[in-house]
Amino acid sequence: MNAKIALITGGFTGEIEISLKSAAFVEHKLRASHYDVYKIILTPQSWYYVDDAGIKYEVNRNDFTLPLKEGIIKFDLAFIMIHGSPGEDGRLQGYLDMIGLKYTSCDTLTSALTMNKAYTKSLLQGIDDLYLAQSVCFSPDRRNGAETAIKSKLRLPYFVKPNGGGSSIGMTKVKELAELSEAIDRAFNTENSTKQVLVEEFIAGREFSVGIYNSKEGLKVLPATEVITTREFFDFEAKYIPGLTNEVTPADLTGEQRERVERLVKDAYIKLNCKGLVRIDFFLEKETDRFYFIEVNTIPGQTETSFIPQQVRAAGLEEGAFYAELIEQALA
Repeated sequence: MNAKIALITGGFTGEIEISLKSAAFVEHKLRASHYDVYKIILTPQSWYYVDDAGIKYEVNRNDFTLPLKEGIIKFDLAFIMIHGSPGEDGRLQGYLDMIGLKYTSCDTLTSALTMNKAYTKSLLQGIDDLYLAQSVCFSPDRRNGAETAIKSKLRLPYFVKPNGGGSSIGMTKVKELAELSEAIDRAFNTENSTKQVLVEEFIAGREFSVGIYNSKEGLKVLPATEVITTREFFDFEAKYIPGLTNEVTPADLTGEQRERVERLVKDAYIKLNCKGLVRIDFFLEKETDRFYFIEVNTIPGQTETSFIPQQVRAAGLEEGAFYAELIEQALA
């Protein structure tokens, strides 16, 4: 009997459209597999499945079963494909833990912690050769003191961003102090930002994104992608508007740089207690050749042009077989 997979997508944030595109790509690649895949869409109003005839069925939230005309579907695994809340911040994982359904992503605690950029940076301190940009993190009630600390402790330019969230939504590059207050307002007003703002020193250098996953042979690091954008930085528009960014996979790194970043990715994956597939982003500082951690993405994008599918193909793998291995590892 085929394993029944709930491909969970949708979400509660502005990343919902990207989540739906990622899920469509995964579903397409798994069509030839030996799994029965049901795409479940989560919104704040409804959790549902739409069959081939266009009939909508609500999921039973008590046990995440799917009542269809032909019978009740009980899933063997959840393949989480929601960027942002509730798929990437631990909320969905906590629910699935309570009902006893296995899933493909990091666990509840790791998902919640890594959604908080400041907490993640704190946990990663002490990894050899991994550098962290100087930063200040604060909530609205500590804004005045934080702005004073930013101006005295950090060098311009700054990156101002929500401490939670993804896809660079609400992020601003600040070049002059006069721009700081407006940038902080923008970050605080971002939906599902956890109401904290993180301000970091800008690192001048090249930007890379590296996928890593737990395979049947152990941890495997995918070929790195270099991000070269015509924008000020790799913002939401640069990520999703064609023509604004050139992505090079595999990235042009020396043998030593490639070995170093692979070690850093593995060390970070282990220290954060990651599971399944994650993507970790870095800057390589021009003047020092140091790798600076940017963030970890526990539900990486999976559209045709996303980093991970590019890296999977560069590694000589086929996407459908790759997703099947993620499923088998999660089921095991």
